[in-house]
Amino acid sequence: MGEKELRRSLSVLPIGTVMKLTNLTARQIRYYEEQGLVLPKRNEGNRRMYSLNDIDRILEIKDYLSEGMNIADIQSVFAKREAKRKREQAALSKSISDDEARRLLHKEFLNLGGLAGNNNDPFNNRL
Repeated sequence: MGEKELRRSLSVLPIGTVMKLTNLTARQIRYYEEQGLVLPKRNEGNRRMYSLNDIDRILEIKDYLSEGMNIADIQSVFAKREAKRKREQAALSKSISDDEARRLLHKEFLNLGGLAGNNNDPFNNRL
């Protein structure tokens, strides 16, 4: 995660500031939380603290509502987006077998050493 994204994810804004930035009431913002659409962090005093990413999400919810979507539709959009993100993340982190890792590493060493076309390689037939 880059520094910019790290800063955007810091939960440092109280609900009063979020109300001013989004032009929503505290009740509306808490309702979005109750519906699982936004999940603010809590500080030591159990006060809700929001990040810039949370504010972006609240504004997105507000836009969806103004377009005529209901809360269930918005939950569905966010659930699909999260499922897609998880699938992409799983595809990126898909692990390879030890044999495949050895084979790839061996091939890379041969390429670096200029031996890739060498038929006398004792490992060539094993891997």
